[in-house]
Amino acid sequence: MRIFEERPELPPKPTGETQVTPNYLSHIARSPVYRVYPQHGKEITVESRINYFGHPLAGKVLKHINSANKVVSDSTLPAVVQELVKIRASQINGCGFCTDMHTKDATLAGETPQRLNLIAAWREAKVFTEAERAALEVAEQGTRIADAAGGVTDEAWANAAKHFDEEQLVALVSLIAVINAYNRINVINQQPAGDYQPGQFG
Repeated sequence: MRIFEERPELPPKPTGETQVTPNYLSHIARSPVYRVYPQHGKEITVESRINYFGHPLAGKVLKHINSANKVVSDSTLPAVVQELVKIRASQINGCGFCTDMHTKDATLAGETPQRLNLIAAWREAKVFTEAERAALEVAEQGTRIADAAGGVTDEAWANAAKHFDEEQLVALVSLIAVINAYNRINVINQQPAGDYQPGQFG
């Protein structure tokens, strides 16, 4: 974390319906993210450790992770459940990049601010369905494997099985694995958060 007095020039963001170019993604992966702190009047920058998204080896790895994510996304597991799971796992893992991305994607898909604000405290919230609560429980236990002896409990699994069929359960397990992979990549690399725009990855 370093203090900068001036913001470097950034390339213009692509407009229209075209996909964001790899060169643009490569640039923003290393571009500092500025935050102004009024109490001392200085701008703080957070920069990723390496240009992960611009590296050819990472591209090969992400190709497979993204393919797995697409399979889950296209499954019969409800899209709203998928976003809740991705957000909760990202919160637990402290992944700012993924939390920013999926809260914005969920908002664009019609999720309410109230529900988004209560995801971290879903047990005490009245705004989630029983199926959503069951999925969030499995997501939490599946993300905190190291903290819970035995991983996901039989009780949590049985509760999820009341609401989801076998394909949806497979999708749920796969989704938890995939989002945790994304989280770990971004957290280890200290990927800056806050500038994600829905659809920027195509």
